[in-house]
Amino acid sequence: MFSGWSLVRFAHVLAAILWVGGQLTLSLVVRRAAVETLADESRSSLFMNMGRVFGRMANFVLMPVLLATGLALIYHRGVDIGALSVGSYGQILTAKIVLAFVSFGLAAAHGMTARRASARASRMVGIAGGLVSVAVVLLATSLIP
Repeated sequence: MFSGWSLVRFAHVLAAILWVGGQLTLSLVVRRAAVETLADESRSSLFMNMGRVFGRMANFVLMPVLLATGLALIYHRGVDIGALSVGSYGQILTAKIVLAFVSFGLAAAHGMTARRASARASRMVGIAGGLVSVAVVLLATSLIP
């Protein structure tokens, strides 16, 4: 049945779905539809609004939930700092944690480049962030016993 730890894992997975799924949906579906249907000025306004809304949700809900539940799950599994470099589980977990922080950093860089740099630079940073986020999910799937 469900335990408290099942709910913690559920919150972690749900936040990851919203984080990575949101990135992929915005870039692969919404962006394409906007390019095909909206004028440049309307499209730019839509992208800025979507970025602002998604950024707030990510910064104030998703990332804190991912960090808190991730730390709780590490504690629950009995993983200590020394175990992060030993064995395949620890090494994969370490890679997942590092890439998650890279993903968060690229998301922040994407937000900054969207406001201050060229659309091409912003797009490249966004693509890199999406790819890193997908890599985090790939690593996460190998951690499930």
